[in-house]
Amino acid sequence: MYYDVIIVGGSIAGLLTAREISSKKFSVLVIEEDYEIGTPEHCGGLVSIAGLEELGIIPFKKTFEHMIESAKITSPNGESFTINSKNQKVAEISRRELDKQVAFQAQKNGAVIKVRTSFQEMTETGIRTNEEKIDCKIFVDARGVSSLIHKDRTGILSSAQYEIYADWIKKGKVEVIFDQEKYPGFFAWVIPSAEGKGKVGIAGKGINVSETLNEFLKQKGEFSTIRKIFAPIWIKGPIKRFVEDNVVIVGDAAGQAKPTTAGGIFTSGMGGVYAGQAISKFLKTNEKTDLLDYQKKWTERFGKEFDKQMLARKILERIDNETINKLFESITPEIVNEISEKDDFDFHTSSIIKLVGIKNSLKTAQTLVSSELKKILG
Repeated sequence: MYYDVIIVGGSIAGLLTAREISSKKFSVLVIEEDYEIGTPEHCGGLVSIAGLEELGIIPFKKTFEHMIESAKITSPNGESFTINSKNQKVAEISRRELDKQVAFQAQKNGAVIKVRTSFQEMTETGIRTNEEKIDCKIFVDARGVSSLIHKDRTGILSSAQYEIYADWIKKGKVEVIFDQEKYPGFFAWVIPSAEGKGKVGIAGKGINVSETLNEFLKQKGEFSTIRKIFAPIWIKGPIKRFVEDNVVIVGDAAGQAKPTTAGGIFTSGMGGVYAGQAISKFLKTNEKTDLLDYQKKWTERFGKEFDKQMLARKILERIDNETINKLFESITPEIVNEISEKDDFDFHTSSIIKLVGIKNSLKTAQTLVSSELKKILG
């Protein structure tokens, strides 16, 4: 059996790669080891409407849950401020349904999708699955963070996310809680799916995520759990090479999730779009430069933002709870209003700069994180 392209991993990046390639009438096979496209749902499900439009996705009704109205950000000592998110037009979507929708787009173009099919190894002419040997010209690795675990464990954090029912979850109101002792290097989150229903999660370095999340939920109030997901997240930015010989790496496997939040529907999805376009061109011309154009395009679009997010991550990893509390004290209503009115969900480093007071108090900020802040401003 032969396909022009075999894609291992049936999440958003791999499926968008398949959609783009199959739209040019090349043969594509997507294999997914889980029993269902869109499962397990690791993602919090936040994405901008502008991002979905650029990915070429108009969400089905069951995919699109609702718009996010606000984000409440809380410090270790309980102080908080609330950003009005209406202008940023951020939606909470069902990743299970979004992935299925993109799978449908790819299939309509001619792609073949198989679940419960696992990748075993590469061969001289293609790959071996748990069922058979299949030949191909291009192999696409879209397996997510699992592809990175053996390459660099320093970029991986443990995370847990539960879907729950709870009266304290309010529709449209996201919560983010910082505490370097409980969630070192990351945070806890509450993302509503509807009134009284949502996804609650935590991540951090060197912690027992199950115990930590259970303790967080216990403090929040009564709840019922309907689903538990434990998964590693990648926070170290893009890998060095997206293309190696006839292997193309996309999505989380390429480190295309945001270093600050590990969210990647848009950034990983665009990786799939750019990869699919580059592979399609390469299959026509057989010119390696056409294949390499994928990384060039993605880097031109997201490289600078990701560099700044990596520096912002260094700040988060270095400061303690006392410093976070002091930074919260310096946040003015004017800063919050400016973020609410002007900032971009998909390119959010400017929001971080404003929140840590760099713009108005470089001298104070420098005492916290030295010269790294200058790089973010540059």
